[in-house]
Amino acid sequence: MEPPAAPGPERLFDSHRFPTDGFLLLALLLYAPVGLCLLVLRVFIGVHVFLVSCALPDSVVRRFIVRVMCSVLGLLVRQSDPRLRGAGARVFIANHVTPFDHNVVSLLTSCNTPALSSAPGFICWSRGFMELGVTGSRAELVDSLREYSAHEGNPPLLLFPEEAATNGRAGLLRFSSWPFSILDVVQPVALQVRRPLVAVSVADSSWIAELLWTFFVPFTVYQVRWMPSVPRQADERSEDFALRVQELLAMELGVVSTRITAADRTEHMKRLRHTSRLPFAPASSQRPAARPRVPPSLPGGAPEDVRVVAMAQQVKEVLPHVPLEVIRTDLVQTNCVDTTIANLLEGRVPFFPESKEAGDLPAPSTSQAAAASGIQGSVAAPSSKPATKQFAKSPVERHLSLQERKRALYDYARRRFAEKHGAARAGGSP
Repeated sequence: MEPPAAPGPERLFDSHRFPTDGFLLLALLLYAPVGLCLLVLRVFIGVHVFLVSCALPDSVVRRFIVRVMCSVLGLLVRQSDPRLRGAGARVFIANHVTPFDHNVVSLLTSCNTPALSSAPGFICWSRGFMELGVTGSRAELVDSLREYSAHEGNPPLLLFPEEAATNGRAGLLRFSSWPFSILDVVQPVALQVRRPLVAVSVADSSWIAELLWTFFVPFTVYQVRWMPSVPRQADERSEDFALRVQELLAMELGVVSTRITAADRTEHMKRLRHTSRLPFAPASSQRPAARPRVPPSLPGGAPEDVRVVAMAQQVKEVLPHVPLEVIRTDLVQTNCVDTTIANLLEGRVPFFPESKEAGDLPAPSTSQAAAASGIQGSVAAPSSKPATKQFAKSPVERHLSLQERKRALYDYARRRFAEKHGAARAGGSP
C-alpha cells in the first residue's frame, strides 16, 4: 500500500471562514442573531475571566475556576491520558491550530510559552506569553530557555515547532529544530480543535478576530491528548529528533507529516492575495465557449484530464508563446486559469518561448474584430505587444517603467482573451 500523498499548502490552511455547503450557510444565517447576542454577552464575561485569572495565583484551584468560566465562553477543554502529563519532561511539544492553544493547555497544567513574534508589553502578557527579553538570534533564545529550564521551580515550557497555525485536518508543518536543542527529553501533546458552522482558524486572521469568532459560535471543543515522553537517541541531531517527534505526532493525529515550512505558508498567502487582485474575470475564464478537443495522447481521457486540457487551451490563446506542456504542468498545481496566467506573466514559472513570433500569428477575423470592438471599444490591435522602453537611469523611473510594462502585459493578455472568447460567444449566438 502506497503512503498518502503529501498535501499542498492549500489543504493545510483555510482561507475562507464561511462554509461552502448551502445547508450549513443557511444554518449560519439563521444562527447569526443568536450568535451576535452570545458575542456581546461573552465579551463582558471574558473581562471577568481575565480579571480572575490575573488575581488568583497559579494553582489547581485557579485552573479549575478559570476552566469552568471558559466553558461559559464556549471553550470546552477535554484531555485524555492525564496520568502521562508532565511525566519526567520539562518541554512540551504541541501542534499549532489556533492562537489560543497555549491558553488551553495552561488550563490543564502549569506551563509557559515564550513570546516569539508578539511585541513585549501588556498585550503580550495579557495573552499569556512569557517575555524573555531576548531579541537576537535563535541561538540566544535557546540559551535563555536552557537557563530557564535549569531552575527546577520554573514551570515546563510549551513550544510549537510548526511556528504557524494550520487547520489541523490534513498535515503538520515541518518542525523547527531549535525547540529540540533545549533538553534531551520532550513530551508531545496532540491538539485537535473543532467547532460548528465556521472554520476553526483562518490564515492571516488576527487573534482578536479569532477571539470574537470563538465568542460568536456556540462552542469550540479542544481535545488535548498527552503522549509518552520521547528521549533523544545517542548521537541524534536536533533535526532528526524533530523529524521523529513530528512523525509520532502526525500518527497520533491521523494526518500527514509534510516538509512545508512556515516560510512556505507565508509565500502561499502572498500568492493568494496577489491572485485575488488580478484584473481577469474568473467567471469567463472558467467557462470555455466550446468543448475542447482531447488530444490523441489522451484518448477518451478522464474528466480531470479533459478539464486541464480545456484550461490549457484558454491559457495558450492568451499567451501563445508559452509551450503547452509548461501551461499544463502549472495548471495541475494551481487548478486555475487566472493563477497560471499570472505565474507566467510574473516569471514565477520558467520557460523557453516557442519560436513562433507574435507577428506570425494569424490576423483576427472580421467577426473577432467586431466582437472585440463591442467589448473593449477602440483599442489597439491584439497582436501589438507593448513596446520595450529604454533603460532608465533613476531607480524610481526603472521601477515605474517595470510597473508600466507589467500593466501593459496584463492589458494585452486581457484583450486577447476577450477577443477570442467574445468572438466565440458571438459566433455561437443565433
